[in-house]
Amino acid sequence: MDEFLEMALDEARTGMAEGGIPIGSVLVHRGEVIGRGHNRRVQRDSAILHAEMDALEAAGRQPAATYRECTLYTTLSPCPMCSGAIVLYGIPRVVIGENESFHGEEEWLRGHGVEVTVIRDPECRRLMRDFIDTHPELWHEDIGHDCP
Repeated sequence: MDEFLEMALDEARTGMAEGGIPIGSVLVHRGEVIGRGHNRRVQRDSAILHAEMDALEAAGRQPAATYRECTLYTTLSPCPMCSGAIVLYGIPRVVIGENESFHGEEEWLRGHGVEVTVIRDPECRRLMRDFIDTHPELWHEDIGHDCP
């Protein structure tokens, strides 16, 4: 597995250990991690702290030129909010661990010039599937659907 995707997976595991949703993300600039995060909606009672947003926040204020040289690694396909932030900041590349549990705005990102790579990593998939099976109400709350 790619070292940066592994770091994102570590973030996802941290989120799960904290009682949250196991999605992790890492923002990389020129081979160096400048921000990492995980979904903290539960932990911080937040409407917006998805993993990608948390990684961007952890990176702090960066010049636009920095974002345009970054790759964002995320364990799960990004939602519309996170995809909007990717495009807003001009991040040119996104590497996704898996998109079977949730298929986000990949085509929209591509349509906005973002290079999207889906790894289909079995560990990302297992972690998400186990979480959804165990906590369907929390999963459906996070993605904006009612629990079945």
